[in-house]
Amino acid sequence: MTWAGRIRLAVGLLVVFAVVGACTLVFTQRQTRADSVSAAMTADAFSLGSVYAGTVVDQNVSAGDTVAQGDTLFTVRSPQLARDLEQKAITADDLGVPVDDDGTYEVVASVDGVVAEVLAPAGDFVQAGELLATIDQAGSLAVAAQFQLTARDYGRVEAGSTVELLLPDNRRISGRVAEIDVETDSGSARSTIVVESPALAAHAIGGLYQPGTPVTATLQLRDDGPLAGITDAFGDFVRKIGL
Repeated sequence: MTWAGRIRLAVGLLVVFAVVGACTLVFTQRQTRADSVSAAMTADAFSLGSVYAGTVVDQNVSAGDTVAQGDTLFTVRSPQLARDLEQKAITADDLGVPVDDDGTYEVVASVDGVVAEVLAPAGDFVQAGELLATIDQAGSLAVAAQFQLTARDYGRVEAGSTVELLLPDNRRISGRVAEIDVETDSGSARSTIVVESPALAAHAIGGLYQPGTPVTATLQLRDDGPLAGITDAFGDFVRKIGL
């Protein structure tokens, strides 16, 4: 073989090794990442209810309004409460909300946040304990993501694992696995993972940034080594052909 032939052979081998190495790297990277089947923003929701049966005489907020803890959202007039106060069967301190002697009481916001839903507008009669509204708490935005994982990949998910979130405005932010819930479905782990992200939690609730907004989540699985993906794939193939 001439020197020119030897050089061409050496260059060809280097190219083959480079291609195989690149393919191995890409394959391994793919084996350490999992994309969500579905994912959406969530927030801690707080319910506000009536403490006595009565009529809603004032409604100070609508869905989408920003409120602060202690803001008066509803005023309810209750003849039954007026009677109980008169008979000293109960005191205003027992209720823990502002109350007048005529049985009128206020329903106030328990947290800072955004009103998600109003269920009892002015003029409605409500029973004791009936839900009037819900508030999405400020600073609590997170993501609930569903993943379909093999049993082996589920074992590579850990609390604190990195999750990349692609938001509706095409921003990419980082989060961490906070909670993991799993159900087994035909040999696969159908996992619901709660992802917390300081960058997302710091965003004001509203517009695209509110519960129910879809996002894409990419979960970083534990890296078991550069050849783990190839070894696992080969093992799966051997099991499928019955060897």
